[in-house]
Amino acid sequence: MNWTVGKVRITKIVELETIGGTRFILPQVGPDEVQKLPWLIPHFANTEGRLKMTIQSLVVETPTQRIVVDTCLGNDKEGRSVPIWNHRHTPFLQDMTAAGFPPESIDMVLCTHLHVDHVGWNTKLVDGHWVPTFPNARYVFGKNEYEHWKAHSDKPEHAAVFNDSVKPIVDAGRAELVASDQQLSDEITLIPTPGHSPGHMSILIKSAGEQVLLTGDVAHHPVQMAHLEWSSTVDSDPIESAATRRELFSRFADTQTLVIGGHFGAGYIQRAGEVFKFAALQP
Repeated sequence: MNWTVGKVRITKIVELETIGGTRFILPQVGPDEVQKLPWLIPHFANTEGRLKMTIQSLVVETPTQRIVVDTCLGNDKEGRSVPIWNHRHTPFLQDMTAAGFPPESIDMVLCTHLHVDHVGWNTKLVDGHWVPTFPNARYVFGKNEYEHWKAHSDKPEHAAVFNDSVKPIVDAGRAELVASDQQLSDEITLIPTPGHSPGHMSILIKSAGEQVLLTGDVAHHPVQMAHLEWSSTVDSDPIESAATRRELFSRFADTQTLVIGGHFGAGYIQRAGEVFKFAALQP
């Protein structure tokens, strides 16, 4: 699936799709709560009230660059807290190539944050060593985000992610650490959106009078637009993440800004009283 905004095209490459089984991320959300929000169905939940979510990368093509935003789980990784995320063998790179994006054609990898499901394909295993998957790309990490995980990867599952998917990029001299509000190009500006992680960033893309917001994990699912207080179990600061949601969604609600989530598809944020809803862009 792809979307065009001005002279920029965005293509979604899905690594994993789930329906239900998301209560470990959003334990507040059961079928009854979902069915009270009919705008979630059918694009973001099924008729039984079970959430639909994806683990995905977004390939952004500007007139001058090809950029991969977030890199999913990756293959051959170990030490992940979710069992099925270990020792994966999926055709993700083949899927990306089939969509017209062979790894060597990518100019930049941009990570909204450095959680396990957003950095996995930063590296691949070659002869027992983790090497950059995208051989010609510079990898852009938020400076605050990188420094936090460099200093605080004490838990084994955090250390595993940092050591196999982040540190090898730095060791290879391929990482560029940037401010959370940096303008990366004529089209791309970062927006600091902390709460889910200390240095989390969203991405605003402007082209030819149009714009698109890539939210990353400000919200894991559109249900959080109606319930801003429903923070994810993996948010580093649940109170800050709720405040960030309100601030970001208020900024872009009722505008012509296309919004694409880190784990869901495209639509437009609309005000619904004191909260918000998400109008899916029809395929």
